[in-house]
Amino acid sequence: MALELKIAGVDAGYGPVKALQGVTLEVRAGETVVLLGTNGNGKSTLMKVITGQVRPTRGTVTLVIDGQSHDLTQLPTDAIVDLGVALVPEGRRLFPKLTVEENLTLGAFRKAARAAIAGNLDFAYESFPVLKERRRQLAGTMSGGQQQMLAIARAMMSSPKLLLVDEPSVGLSPLLVAQTITAIGELKQRLGLTVLMAEQNFHQAVRIADRGYVIVHGEIALADASVAQLRDNSIVKELYLGGVA
Repeated sequence: MALELKIAGVDAGYGPVKALQGVTLEVRAGETVVLLGTNGNGKSTLMKVITGQVRPTRGTVTLVIDGQSHDLTQLPTDAIVDLGVALVPEGRRLFPKLTVEENLTLGAFRKAARAAIAGNLDFAYESFPVLKERRRQLAGTMSGGQQQMLAIARAMMSSPKLLLVDEPSVGLSPLLVAQTITAIGELKQRLGLTVLMAEQNFHQAVRIADRGYVIVHGEIALADASVAQLRDNSIVKELYLGGVA
């Protein structure tokens, strides 16, 4: 399936606070693109713009599927989900008083995914065996790492074409961060997904990325760079590599 996300000249914010200024980026079919930025630089706001939770004051957000363009700035969030866009939100945002399996089932809200619930559940349990072991456990009683696995699996229940992952490393130990990023990379390869991942852990993010962008104070400071270019860039060295030359 031909799919492309195109973001051009986007400004967005919250009342008088402007979180994004002139953001332009694209994600092409089958790619894993990383949006690097430290806390408070606009990564989560951009994810909310893509999913219709925040409306931009300027610019365009277009999802092209098999040659048909969809203006995401004009669609409600449920319609964007119906196009095959799934978000793994920062902080996981699970339903803590529902079981693992109930959380997963709610991930199949998209009409196209409802007929595939059984198969997608099997896939989720195969990908994350601990979820099968704990399928009757309340989500709020699980460890942070297990909750992150559940958040990823819940997104996969919607049979997405475009997977948005917002700060998967937040609140996790270094080992769990590595395992989580690896799992995202493996799912992308197995399912042929297109992935946009917002992350501040440079070393882990670039393990699975094809290329990336760096966002600083709501603006794209480095665009469309290969992993090698990211490693060599002075901004990246200053922000993520301790100024190492």
